[in-house]
Amino acid sequence: MEELFSKGLQVSMRCRDCEERKANICVTIELQLTNSPVHKRDLLVRLTDDTDPYFLFNLSISEEDFQSLKVQQRLLIDFASFPQKFIDLLNLCYSEQESDNPRFLLHLSSQSLVLEGPANFSVVETNAFKHLNHLSLQLVHGSDKEIKDYLAVCLSSLKAEKQVLETKLQKTDEDLSRQLSYAQQTLSEKTKELDKLRSEWTSQTSSLSSRHGQELQSEREKAVESQSRLQQQMELLRQELESSHKRSSQQLHSRLTELEASCRELTERKYKNESVIRDLKTKLVGAEEECQRSKQQILSLRRENGSLDTEVHDKERLVSQLQMRGAVLEQEIKDKDQLMQRSKEVLEATQQQKELMEENAESKELQIKNLEATVKSLSEELIKEKLLQDTSGKLEGVEKDLQSTRQQLVTRDEQVLKLKEQYETTIQKLNESREVLKTNENVINWLNKQLNEKQLSRKSPEPSDRPSILSTGLKAATSDQQSVQQAIKHTGDSAGLDSKYFERRDDNMPVYGLSSNVLHKEFPPRTKSSVASAYFSA
Repeated sequence: MEELFSKGLQVSMRCRDCEERKANICVTIELQLTNSPVHKRDLLVRLTDDTDPYFLFNLSISEEDFQSLKVQQRLLIDFASFPQKFIDLLNLCYSEQESDNPRFLLHLSSQSLVLEGPANFSVVETNAFKHLNHLSLQLVHGSDKEIKDYLAVCLSSLKAEKQVLETKLQKTDEDLSRQLSYAQQTLSEKTKELDKLRSEWTSQTSSLSSRHGQELQSEREKAVESQSRLQQQMELLRQELESSHKRSSQQLHSRLTELEASCRELTERKYKNESVIRDLKTKLVGAEEECQRSKQQILSLRRENGSLDTEVHDKERLVSQLQMRGAVLEQEIKDKDQLMQRSKEVLEATQQQKELMEENAESKELQIKNLEATVKSLSEELIKEKLLQDTSGKLEGVEKDLQSTRQQLVTRDEQVLKLKEQYETTIQKLNESREVLKTNENVINWLNKQLNEKQLSRKSPEPSDRPSILSTGLKAATSDQQSVQQAIKHTGDSAGLDSKYFERRDDNMPVYGLSSNVLHKEFPPRTKSSVASAYFSA
């Protein structure tokens, strides 16, 4: 089962004796491939409503059903192109459903009082002149079992999706919790470092003050003793100490300012991290949706890759069969040339025998004329009745021989005409075989080109399911060979030709004959599947 389209579309629904209303309906198109008992493809169309779990309409279209649909609605495409064209129409409806005057609309109508039973799903194009109905499909309402199966599938899908989301959410929550604890631990460490620096600054300030006081007291004591001598030095020292104390104070104040700025920065980082966590949660939801879409796309690409590999294998097998058949046809052409050469030899031998017969007939006629002259002279000279009777008997025998000779001459002429016709037929079959060979070469070239394009594009394939016609061509070739040999043999025996013209050659080369309509034979019609369609009656 391959999902081709699934999207919510705005559909105008109408029942009998009810006003038209619009609803958001989910339209799903799937392609089902089955390999037993015969290889077939079915297109499944399903309409559902997320707000109404009992709203379910289905339609199954097989290749046989599509042929009837194509005739009824005058469609110009085949079954392979129908799904994509249908999806293009639905995309047009989706792109214009928000506009005030949409050009393409979807209608779902039913003849019942409520939207149950058969319903007509149509794609309509509107313009200023009229409504154009591009496609109309007759859907059936799902039975209780189908609705239960559909709801069970939806429930299992939601449960699986819920389990995946819970697992991802738990993992994300753990990651974010670890990040938050790390940020809080970093903030605590920075706070401790700030308190430590503040205590160090206080202790350093008090120690400097006490030391400076002691030094000042000692200097005052010394100044009392040598006030006049050290007053200037004391003043200089005081200034230096004050400047040193001022510098130390400024450094500690700047350090304190830096620590306070660092504390504010850490607080701002904490708020930013909390904001990043919220953003990450939002991105996580989007990433999960993108991951789900990617998984679906990967599954679709894998199925497409498998179908393309199967199609490539079938194409390669068909190419090898056609190449083998081309070799067989080339051998047939050679055999046809040999057969034509033999026919020419037979015809030449027949012409020679005909000339001999004509010469023999002329000699017989000459003898008859001589005998007639002899009889006439004898009739005048002889009087005896017995001699006259003998001469008359001889004359009758000669006339009978002449009549037999003429009959044989006519028979030879007919045989010559038959040989000419057979020769022309052989030439015609040889030309047809050459045309078949040329057609096969074109088919092989075309298949090679298609195979290369398939391998390059790797798109939606359409697998070939035509049977090989190589065995049919070989059977027809063997039948034509036997018929030609029997005809030549029969003609040669009736004509009295020498058997050397019909002996098998030493190279044991068989003579094949292949009719020109081998490639145009119709394939047997496919048996219609016993699976009932929701659109067409059995």
